[in-house]
Amino acid sequence: MSSSASYQLVRTEKVRTAPLLLDASQQAIVDHPGGPLLVLAGPGTGKTTTLVESVVDRTERRSCPPDSILVLTFSRKAAADLRTRISARLGRSGVTPMVMTFHAFCYALVRRFFDAEPYGPSIRLLTGPEQEFRVREILAGSQESQRTSWPSSVGRAFPTRAFAAEVRAVLAKARQLGMDPEDVIDAGEAAGRPEWVSIGQFFDEYLEVLDAEQVLDYAELVHRCRILLAEPDIRATLRREIGPVFVDEYQDTDPSQVRLLQALAGDGRDVVVMGDPDQSIYGFRGAEARGILDFPDIFRTRGGDRAPVVALGQTRRFGANLLAASRSIATRLGMPRSLPADVFDTFRHPEPAPSTAKGKVDVFTCTTAGAEAEHIAEILRSAHLRDGLEWAQMAVLVRSGRQTIPALSRALTAAGVPVEVAGDEIPLSAEPAVRPLLLTLQIAARGRTVRPDEAPSLLMSPLVGLDSMAIRRIGRALRRAERDELAGIGLPRLSGELTAQALRHADMLDDCPNSAEVDSARRFAGLLVECEQLIRTGGTAEEALWLLWSQTSWPDRLRTEAALGGDVGRRANRDLDAVCALFDIAGRSELVSGLRGVTGFLAEVEGQQIPADT
Repeated sequence: MSSSASYQLVRTEKVRTAPLLLDASQQAIVDHPGGPLLVLAGPGTGKTTTLVESVVDRTERRSCPPDSILVLTFSRKAAADLRTRISARLGRSGVTPMVMTFHAFCYALVRRFFDAEPYGPSIRLLTGPEQEFRVREILAGSQESQRTSWPSSVGRAFPTRAFAAEVRAVLAKARQLGMDPEDVIDAGEAAGRPEWVSIGQFFDEYLEVLDAEQVLDYAELVHRCRILLAEPDIRATLRREIGPVFVDEYQDTDPSQVRLLQALAGDGRDVVVMGDPDQSIYGFRGAEARGILDFPDIFRTRGGDRAPVVALGQTRRFGANLLAASRSIATRLGMPRSLPADVFDTFRHPEPAPSTAKGKVDVFTCTTAGAEAEHIAEILRSAHLRDGLEWAQMAVLVRSGRQTIPALSRALTAAGVPVEVAGDEIPLSAEPAVRPLLLTLQIAARGRTVRPDEAPSLLMSPLVGLDSMAIRRIGRALRRAERDELAGIGLPRLSGELTAQALRHADMLDDCPNSAEVDSARRFAGLLVECEQLIRTGGTAEEALWLLWSQTSWPDRLRTEAALGGDVGRRANRDLDAVCALFDIAGRSELVSGLRGVTGFLAEVEGQQIPADT
């Protein structure tokens, strides 16, 4: 009997998403004959659907090559979502329109056209957290190098993180305005502002350090891309290759990105931008509220006329009650410049779709943050238990992710509410999966000195996996052993202090009765010894992390949980992403500025006070 088997590859049936029914204003945008167009779209008015259908229209009805269409947006997540929706509508996964963020587009251009001599075979981008840390590091060194003369007016603020954040913002703004260090110095001298002069001097030093490390920050990336597009040959090449251009969330563009887009598509071609001036919330990143309304003057038609402006007028996301609440706030917002009356009225006063539920708005006030968290948890639990609403169908929005999310997440978890936080909302060092690895590295780097308050965190972390009862049993066993050793001469130390000492001196555990928790603590104490020896013999941060990660059962547990799917799988995948990001920084730390060692790596990660880029 033959046991051989044969296999046949079968092409998956092409599945194509059916087009959605568009209203009249959406269809008019899809049918736009060409040239620049500004689309004002409030929340829930179908902006993204209109953009997707416009791209499909250019490809299928106007025979535009898919790979000549450029779609720009402002986050990787938004770009991935757009790419998926466009591919589904086109019914293909091969040659599709280019959908990317502004920075991804700039990175591709710099990689393609920029002289590789200063950067070697590849250019690396600094993330926002890395740039913040690098600015603080160079600020500290600028006092020693004396290349920057800081005035006494900034003396008290100089060592603070807030001052470093302000300097970082000024450097980014200068590049967005196309200014070089000399321009900042000249502006400071002309205005009699010695602080500006110092910033210009520091700017020059900052750029030299980045060039030496062969890295770019995001503002510098866009600036150098604009330099490339100033070359007539490069600009002509790109204009031949790229046809229609679509931009989502145009209100978030900064002046540098606008000038980049103008150099690329400011010749009267088909460029459609969509956005909402009421949602211009990224001023701290250089976006200007009136920038979107300046589009008609900057992007003229081939005949020299101002670009037309239209508005979407029907919302499908929420009904009459929610629409009235949001509009009562929006109508108080000033408009940076005038609009045609009919466009303004359509934009500010959209109509709800007839089939949309009216919705409900409740306002609660709480005396403390703790009371607020408890009330939120009660609302969520009630919706889940009484109304049968799935956890995944609920969301909690906060004003400041870095300040609010960690405490609120802990409060909700303690109340029995499962929490999933987007990975780009909190700094990497605050990720639950990263904290035990960083803490263990810190302890190994300082000679395995464990504080009493740190021992429970280590033993209850995924690296060991004990619970509070197991830790109490270890503590009682250690006290009993010390009491027997003292033989009535004195009192034994507290359990917490003894447990911390046992993690440094594992032989203390030999006096405890054999048990699973004692064996686990002993193995972890041995792992600390190995990690300390690796660090002392010149091991890198990446090697030390790999030792801690690979010598425990945590990776296998995460792999198993990730395969389960559901809430457990999502949390496991989130933890894996965080650990991979930590390894990525550890692997790059040697490339940034030579051998930094574990101490430098820990300082960099702990010093990152802002969430990662999106």
